[in-house]
Amino acid sequence: MNKNYYAIIMAGGIGSRFWPISRTSHPKQFIDILGTGKTLIQNTYDRFLKVCPKENIFVVTNENYTSLVKEQLPDMADNQILTEPVMRNTAPCVAYGCFKIESINPDAVIVVAPSDHLILDEPGFVNTIEKSLKVASENDCLITLGIKPSRPDTGYGYIQFTDNILSEDFHKVKTFTEKPTLDIAKTFIQSGDFLWNAGIFVWSANAIVNAFGQYLPDMNDIFADARPFYNTDNERNHVNQAYMQCTNISIDYGIMEKANNVYVLPSEFGWSDLGTWASIYELSDKDYVGNAVIPSEKVIMYDSSNCMVNVPEDKLVILQGLHDFIVVESNNTLLICPRDQEQNVKKVVADVKQQFGTKYI
Repeated sequence: MNKNYYAIIMAGGIGSRFWPISRTSHPKQFIDILGTGKTLIQNTYDRFLKVCPKENIFVVTNENYTSLVKEQLPDMADNQILTEPVMRNTAPCVAYGCFKIESINPDAVIVVAPSDHLILDEPGFVNTIEKSLKVASENDCLITLGIKPSRPDTGYGYIQFTDNILSEDFHKVKTFTEKPTLDIAKTFIQSGDFLWNAGIFVWSANAIVNAFGQYLPDMNDIFADARPFYNTDNERNHVNQAYMQCTNISIDYGIMEKANNVYVLPSEFGWSDLGTWASIYELSDKDYVGNAVIPSEKVIMYDSSNCMVNVPEDKLVILQGLHDFIVVESNNTLLICPRDQEQNVKKVVADVKQQFGTKYI
């Protein structure tokens, strides 16, 4: 296994679209949301154990989740858990992880990935990452993985690529597009040169540090100034101060959309970002009338179809005459809503917070 290969797992989100199961105090990456026996972050960590040495895997998370990371990933040393004092989007998260790794090993090649995605074809994923790490180690480039789209989905960002190839299947990126309308998404699919943006990146430490210097110079200075403090007792205090100076910006908008050395690898490894209850429904086992029930031991359904049901194991639940609904109970909260209106969950969470404070959030 290559000692220069590193992984950064981004685990700071609160997963509000999976409320009420996902809470601010215990978000979705720390939940076995698919009923597999492992949480999403545990599955992510296990995948990267096949790519790089375990001491080369780092998790960046909110400081409030440190104990959850330690509990679920007991093999991780304290210096591998990088804590953020506030949420500042993905650019500061990537900067912290990559600058720290660069200070440990200037020859490092790094894969950065979210903690809460589903990968069905694990061997395919590992092969794709290893292929990308090799290309990134040999070229001054920023690589992103693009998923070959199976439908005109409006919930994903899209990456347009050109015929300009860096190495084998690595295509130069032409444009990034945020979540499009359905008509535009259909046009993207028909054109054949668009991919879903998986939010997974691969680059050398040198390439990404140079990119910060060029495209986010203020943020670059903040984390470059911290170099003497990485891997010392003063790291956390210095980084906490650094975060207070950072702008709230994504790595996509801050660097990937601006840089001229960005390449995408069209990929297929059974990927889902598990962004909504609809994605969980699509991936779950269903009965003969389309109901997905997790867990199913004490749920009885009459004249009901195409429902997504997720309730506590010890609760007896009877549903009758319910079609195309989401039924979720957790943390003394019950949510029932039509499946085609699940995009309103974020607004519901905001309304609950306004009326009842943070008790149910």
